[in-house]
Amino acid sequence: MERIIFTALFSCCLSGLMSGWVTFINLGITDTFLSDWSIAFIKAYPMAFVAAYALAKPIKLLTQKIIG
Repeated sequence: MERIIFTALFSCCLSGLMSGWVTFINLGITDTFLSDWSIAFIKAYPMAFVAAYALAKPIKLLTQKIIG
């Protein structure tokens, strides 16, 4: 259960930051920025969750291999 909650929170933060940044780069600050950002976030979050869940163990193993 801890892994699911961690993944949900981590992917939420990451997709929020990245979708906001990419929306800003592509459109700038406009009157519809928050709306555009929220749409991008809703589209990005499911993939961010799947990617974070699927890649967590391989990245952890790779990190351990690099460090030790």
